[in-house]
Amino acid sequence: MDTAILPSTLLLTLLLSVGLFFFIRASTKDRTKVAQLVSEQDEATLMPQLREYFQMRSYRVAAVDPEKNQVIFEGNVRPSWFLTIFLTLLAAVGILCLSLVLSLLFPSLHTFFTGIVLLSPLCGFFYWKKAGKLEKVLLKLEPTQSESRFSSKITVTAHRDELTELQRALKLKLCE
Repeated sequence: MDTAILPSTLLLTLLLSVGLFFFIRASTKDRTKVAQLVSEQDEATLMPQLREYFQMRSYRVAAVDPEKNQVIFEGNVRPSWFLTIFLTLLAAVGILCLSLVLSLLFPSLHTFFTGIVLLSPLCGFFYWKKAGKLEKVLLKLEPTQSESRFSSKITVTAHRDELTELQRALKLKLCE
């Protein structure tokens, strides 16, 4: 057997393992963004809709600053069962590949390397503990003074998925 095949296979497998590690770690990364949205509705009509939307999504009003016309909503984000299972399976496949390569290099430790696949549920546990957190949405509503057809401008600081859903549900447009 060619002596260069196993070390190069090990190197590639280690590089893939590093990528898998960073992928699993990134699954819990904060993805908060700031977006400026506009609406054709005035402030008096839009504010109750925003409050109802966030209450429907299990957020509660945490603070109100009437001087800045700003509201902070808080809500608990639940981890995804699908992503937990997916990350666990992905980790199991990645660890299995690494253990197979290591078993070829060190045949006497085959049982140990195969056994480390049992550590893959730790990846799902890591995601589950880190992904469940208190999420804040900062909302600032301003009437627009321009001659455009939009009468309200909203500055929202929230998770990017929440911004997309808010935009879709209330038919808001991105500010240009």
